[in-house]
Parts: sequence; C-alpha cells; structure tokens
Amino acid sequence: MKPVLQYSLLACAVAQAFAVPAHAQTTDAIPSVVVSGSKWTVSDRASIGGFADMAIVDTPVSISAFSREQMQDLSIRSATDALAYDASVGDAYNAVGYAEQFSVRGFMLNPNSGYRKDGIVISADTQIPLENKERLELLKGVAGMQAGLAAPGGILNFVTKRPTSSDLRSVTVEARERGTLYGAVDLGGRFEDKRFGYRVNAAAERLRSYVDGADGKRQFVSGAFDWQISPDALLQLDADFQHKEQVTAPGYQLIRGVELPRGVNPKTLLNAQPWTKPVDTDSANVGLRFDYRLNADWRATVTANKHWFKRDDYTAFPYGCSNEGDGYYPGYCSNGDYDVYDYQSVGERRTPFGVQAQVQGRFATGALRHVLTAGIGYAERHNSWGDYVYDYAGYSNIYQNLVVDPAPGNPSTGPVSERFTERERSLFVQDILTLTPDLTLHAGLRYTRIDSTQTPELALGPTSNKDSWLLPSASLVYGITPRWNVYGTVAYGLQSGGVAEMETTNQNQDLGPNRSKQFELGTKGNFGDVALSAALFQISTGLEYVNAANTFVRNGKQMHRGFELAAQRGSGALTYGATLMALRAKQQDTGNALYDGKRVTNVPELKTTLWADYALPMVPGLKLSGQWQYAGKKSFDPQNTVYVPGYHVFGLGAAYGMKMGATNVTLRARVDNLFDKFYWRDVTQQLGGYLLPGVPRTFRVSAQFDF
Repeated sequence: MKPVLQYSLLACAVAQAFAVPAHAQTTDAIPSVVVSGSKWTVSDRASIGGFADMAIVDTPVSISAFSREQMQDLSIRSATDALAYDASVGDAYNAVGYAEQFSVRGFMLNPNSGYRKDGIVISADTQIPLENKERLELLKGVAGMQAGLAAPGGILNFVTKRPTSSDLRSVTVEARERGTLYGAVDLGGRFEDKRFGYRVNAAAERLRSYVDGADGKRQFVSGAFDWQISPDALLQLDADFQHKEQVTAPGYQLIRGVELPRGVNPKTLLNAQPWTKPVDTDSANVGLRFDYRLNADWRATVTANKHWFKRDDYTAFPYGCSNEGDGYYPGYCSNGDYDVYDYQSVGERRTPFGVQAQVQGRFATGALRHVLTAGIGYAERHNSWGDYVYDYAGYSNIYQNLVVDPAPGNPSTGPVSERFTERERSLFVQDILTLTPDLTLHAGLRYTRIDSTQTPELALGPTSNKDSWLLPSASLVYGITPRWNVYGTVAYGLQSGGVAEMETTNQNQDLGPNRSKQFELGTKGNFGDVALSAALFQISTGLEYVNAANTFVRNGKQMHRGFELAAQRGSGALTYGATLMALRAKQQDTGNALYDGKRVTNVPELKTTLWADYALPMVPGLKLSGQWQYAGKKSFDPQNTVYVPGYHVFGLGAAYGMKMGATNVTLRARVDNLFDKFYWRDVTQQLGGYLLPGVPRTFRVSAQFDF
C-alpha cells in the first residue's frame, strides 16, 4: 500500500471530526472554563464477574478494570501499557512486534481462550487494538463457571465502544521514541432518526520501536451501530479491521545454558539480517448483540462474534550455539555467538467463532430473593498452518551483529491446512440468592463438552479428544456495611493442555485438558472516595514442563498461594492507584527432587505498582504524575538453577488542559524508565527458554482535541 493511501482513511476521519456541525456548537455548547485534563473514572462495573449486572464491589471474584478515561489520561495505547498498572499481571513471551501475551497470578493466559471481546473468545496472536474499546476487564483466577475453557490465571475482556447519546468528536496525535507517530479519531452520536446511533474509530501508526530496526506500521478502522427497535428491543452491530506489519525482536538465551547474558543493550535487534521481513498480520471482528426485555423482571440476550486472523511470520531466529565445544541447545556461546535460523510460517490462520444466549430474571420464593441466569454457549476454534521452515543460516553475536546469507534452496512453508479444531458446547446456570439483607449466596454450574482434533504434522495423522466436565462455583458474600463486603469462593476450572514445543522428544504432542481449583477469601469496599480490595487465594493445577529427558510432560502440580491488594482514588486534586501481589508459586508431587518444592518460572514473589496524578492548584489545568513499579527476582528454569534479578522502574508525566475556542485540548508528556534501568522484564521456557529485556528510557508527547 502506497504511503499516500495508508493514512487516507484516518485523514478523512480527522477532517470529519474538525467539521463539527453548527447546531452542535450552539445546542451542545462547551462551558468556557479551563479544564484540568481528563478525570479518571474508576470502573465500578464489569461484565465478566458473572452473568448478572452487578457492581464490582458486590462480585465475589477479583476484577480490575481500566476505563476509556484512564486509558486516555495514562496515554495507554496497548494492553501491555494498561496491564503494567496491575501487579498481578506479568509478561509471558511478550515480544516486540509479535503478540501481547500475559500471565496472571503466575499462570499464562491461553491465547486461544483467555482473551475475549464482549465476552466472546478471540485470538490473541497479535496486538489487540484499543481504539474501539470502552473498557478492559481482567478477571483474576479460575473462571470455569463464567467462561468455560480458560487458563487458571483468568480472562481478559475487551469491551467495545458503543454509540453516544450526543455528538462526540475526539482526535489524538502522539509522537514517541525514534519517530513513532500515532493518530486516532473517535466519532459518535445519533442519526437524524434517534433510534439509530453510530461510533466510528480509526487510527494509523508509524512504528519505530525502541529496538533499533524493529519497525513497522499499523492501520485500524471500526464501526459500531445501535438500533432501538422498540423500547424493549435493542440490536447492536460492530465490526473492525486491523493491519499490522512489524519486524519482531526475539529474546536472549542463557550463556552456555547456565548464565545470564551480561552487557546486553536492550535496543539490539537479534533479528537484524538483510533478508529479515516484518511479521505481517490482519485481524477482523464482526459482533452482534440483541437485548430484549421480556417484562420488568426478565430479559433475554444473544451475543455472537466472528474473528478472523492471518499471519505471515518471518524471523532470523536466534537459537543455540554450534561454535563452541559440542554446542549448547538451548544456549549461546561464551563469547555471545548464537546460531541463526531462517524461520518462516506463511499463511497462518485463526478463525474462532462464539455465540451465547441467556435469560435472566428476578423473583422471590418466600423470604429468599433470586437473580437467576440460565443460558447456552457454543464456541469453535479453527487454526490452520503449514509445515514451517526452520533452516540453519549461519551465526551472529549478541554484541556485534554479523550478516549471514539466508538458508540455501529458497525454502518456503508447506501447504496450509486446518491443523487444530476445537468445539466447546456449554450449559450454565447461576443463582444469586439473598438469604438475609446482609448475606448472599452465589451458586453457579457450567457443563462443558470439548471436542478437539489436532494434526500437528500431516505425516502423523490426526488425534482426537472428546470429553465433558462440570465446573461449579460457589460464593458467600457478607455485607459489613452498604459499601463494604467480604466474600469466600470455591471455583473449578478447565484449560487446554500444553503442546510440546519444537526440539522436544514428543514435539507437537497435545497433553489434553487440565483441571484447576481455586479457593479465595476477599474483601471489597469504598472508604470515602477510595476503592479498596484485598484477596487471599490458592490455585492448583497440573504441572507441565520439559523434563531432564527433553520430553514435555504433565507431572505433579503447581500450587499458587498469594495475596493481592489494590487501592484507587479517581476524584479530587490527588488521584492515585496502588496494587500489590505477594505470591508463592511452587512445584509439587513430581516425585523428582529436581522439581519438587522449586519455584514456578517467571513468577516474582512480590510485585508492586504505584501511580499518582496531582492537579497543581496554583496552575489551573496542569497535572503532574509519577509511576513506580517493583518486581522481585524470578526463576528462569524449573530446576531453579538460574534466577533473574528484581528491578525498580520509575516514570514521570505531565498533562495540561486548556481551551481553544470551543475545543478542549489536553497536552501530555511522559517519560518511562526515568533512570534508564536495564532489567529482564520477561523470562519464559517457551521455545527452549528466552529472556526479554525491559524497555529503556523512552519519551512520548501527545495532544487530544475534544470538540
């Protein structure tokens, strides 16, 4: 696509935003006062805690939510930016230019089932755009009853923006490190026939990553439309499309497989070869929702979403050392040499589809009051790929890049075919019983049937798995005061089993579904204008790892016991948020002293985040902000032979709000990693074990125009 055309859609949208209709300027006049930047809105509701529309404080699970206002005020452009403010979340092979992947409470979210759009599964194999998202919702912990198939860490739900009741015109432009340029528009309102509403978002981005050479571009467009068919019936439709291409930045391996690399520059691109190509992705969604109010107490809802994802994956992949002794696999040589492989996987596709229908109502049986939800769900996931190219091309060095020729023979990906199919059928019911004015029981049950077929290698033929599970959940909630609750929850979950990675003895073997169980005691409430929550939890599930024989196995269990604490104030001159997670994640019952009692990899025992904004009274419109994050040391390997040191990272920011005629303007500036601290932010055992450096000191400036 020629550069002159890449941003044409965005330019048209910007022009439309500035062309505010005359009647909007008169009938919806903006008060002529100095504004102090956007106010944080603490999200007090979330749709993923259960099936009933309840405030977060009344929901007996741990939930954090990021509102659109928070994302604007914190210059959040990605889920990675947002989740850095929650201490319960960590990166999980979250490589620049590839896909955003996270762990919650020490468990990696499954990219096939852990990420949702309006409650329906989508693929997380690329950056999920935020331009058309009203809110991010994170349910932490086992979510079998709410979601069915999901990793024990929880689910991340992206809530789509809906049409506004009055005209909305907003434009944001931003510049970041190494010349990254970003622009976005947000348009909303009602048509002349007020039964119909619209919300249009568009964005374009020239990507110049802090990793030298990991460059690319991104374009996004979306539309959401409402039709109020009658006072009791509402139909909603939304669609979006994103194209992104960016050179990916692979991680580092241990020196000789036993020692952390030293003197590493986080800006170095190990993928820097003349024949390197960007990872090219397209993703799209079409969503539909129909709400019908049957009467004053009962309503029916149907929600569906179809997701399309395509990726052409190219990497000069760093793996192992063949230049020293008998070699190290995995591992780099003593002098930093590493083998370079020509990796290609062209035509990968993911096409999940999901639909859910439910009825919900209120009634009483004697002195008991009920909120009953019953429904059915269906989801299918289809993953297609070809036999990938993974050919040795030469070697390079982590300190001095060496140019190598591409693998000989002009290799290419084999024919693309469907290699993984999964169908999930479920029935669910939940009853919230008010036993006394202060005591409620939340009891839910999901019946889930999974039919899956996998063909990792065509020559091996398909393997199938069919089974069904009951996933119960029960909670008691006691209201100490009208604004303060305590709760206890027992929940069961189910996650897809791991698949043996390349270079293992059972490469591509699927271990099958894995059960999990959680106990949680928590409290939530409001102390004045501060929202507080705390939770004690224990989660257990089968332990999966590559053993000493280089075989991927499920053996024993991993037990995660932890404590979470969160506080947030969203109003007043001083606004702030703080989160903390203390976690003991241990491997147990493997029967092998190499693993039993050892810490689970990539999980710090303590992680904290703190951020604050202060509106200076002597300079109306000016706000100063600061951020601090701490993470303790983490184990690199299941045997705990190598640890990655902990780190502190600080950031500063400022925002200034002013009026330009009838337009609200907010200028923002921010510096991350203020002291340019080097740290390993992400370690993983995937693909043989890799470490990813943290982001060095970076700057960003932006301007937001609201009409």
